[in-house]
Amino acid sequence: MSAAAEARLTQLFLASTAYGTATLAAAIDSGACDPPAPSPVRRILLTSDNSPIPEVSPGLAATPGFAELRARFDGVIDWNETIAPFHPGVWTPRPEDAPLWERQLRALWGLGDDRIELYVESVQVAPAQALCRLFPGAAVEVYADGLMSYGPTRFRLDPALGSRVRRVLHLDLVPGLAPLLLTEFGVPARAVPTEAFLKVLAELTAPDPDPGAAPDADADADSEPEPPALLLGQYLSALDLLTAAEEEELHAAMVRGAHARGHRRLLFKPHPGAPADYSRRAREEAARLGVTLRVLPATLLAETLYASVRPALVVGCFSTALLTAATLYGLPVARTGTERVLARLTPYQNSNRIPLVLVDALVPDLTDPAAPVPDLAALLTAVGFTMQPKVLARRRAEAEAYLAAHLTPRTRPYFTRRRLTALALPGGAVPPRLTPLTTNRTLRRLRRAALRMRRHLVRQ
Repeated sequence: MSAAAEARLTQLFLASTAYGTATLAAAIDSGACDPPAPSPVRRILLTSDNSPIPEVSPGLAATPGFAELRARFDGVIDWNETIAPFHPGVWTPRPEDAPLWERQLRALWGLGDDRIELYVESVQVAPAQALCRLFPGAAVEVYADGLMSYGPTRFRLDPALGSRVRRVLHLDLVPGLAPLLLTEFGVPARAVPTEAFLKVLAELTAPDPDPGAAPDADADADSEPEPPALLLGQYLSALDLLTAAEEEELHAAMVRGAHARGHRRLLFKPHPGAPADYSRRAREEAARLGVTLRVLPATLLAETLYASVRPALVVGCFSTALLTAATLYGLPVARTGTERVLARLTPYQNSNRIPLVLVDALVPDLTDPAAPVPDLAALLTAVGFTMQPKVLARRRAEAEAYLAAHLTPRTRPYFTRRRLTALALPGGAVPPRLTPLTTNRTLRRLRRAALRMRRHLVRQ
């Protein structure tokens, strides 16, 4: 191998959303992706459409502002096209096929003998895990596309992969709060500078939110109209968190809540994957209340409106965009439907629990504001441990201390009694006099073994 080949580094950035691509662009601009020693670097963006039917989805490349984002990269490759006809959300190579795939991709993408670095999201699942298997010698950097990285790793990760991860890159959406993701491997977290992210978003053009909007009849003729309120759709029915009818009613509730707060001009930003008619109930409710509602393009990145429009209010269920608005832009925010979704979330380990808890704890309710929850870091550790007690086994004492002192009517909805009982934690249904027995590690192991034996006998 020549010295030139040894020196060349190729970084592969896997992205499936405009928000994640903007995060990567900010990391590159801030120098977070620069190699420690000066050397030639080639950067390739791999776009992945993980929607249920990507063939009918516009895809990341069709997102407004993508041309500005791709300028940071030396090339763009469609991951869906590379592995077709497999779906990127479920496909991973068989272990015996991985070397063949790596040789094929190195030839197809002109990688030669380059050193490879991977920047991926959701390393626990495909397509990120597939890419990590295809390049087993590559160092891995994980970046956070939203609030889920504040939670624990979804399940026990293969140490051969976990030990390759060097950092977790994330936006500082909750100042002072460190992500739990991959802490079981001692992976450090690094915040992408807020200034770099805001600069990237400022480059992305947003459409005029209300072209030709009629002025408010009650407003002074010489005064500027009040900025509109922005309503955020999330397509929760696709995640089986709500039915389609319930989600449409959630949108109608956003309209009613914004109207009750005095907002007469509304913008509705649908989720990119949601059906076109998901704005129907919101339109009907707006017409009934006599307020103006405009539905924005689904592919538009909501954050591009924050600086140009400065919405008077941003409303959502548990979207990451709520904390982006509040923390990075200082905009008023409100949530609705969060408690209902949290109460119905199954299984308990569902990774949406962390975004729900964070939004519920930090963002006031649209109709009934409550005080923020104090000691957020300890709360996050307790919720994370109850979600993944094996992954975060070392954090048990912290979880017990938090639950013993802070399990109040305000925090109780974040935990289920059944889960606390199963883990022998404060707040469960175990009588106090029996608690010493349930917290004994040996007895807990014996109990799990007995349960496994019973399940085995039942199957027989």
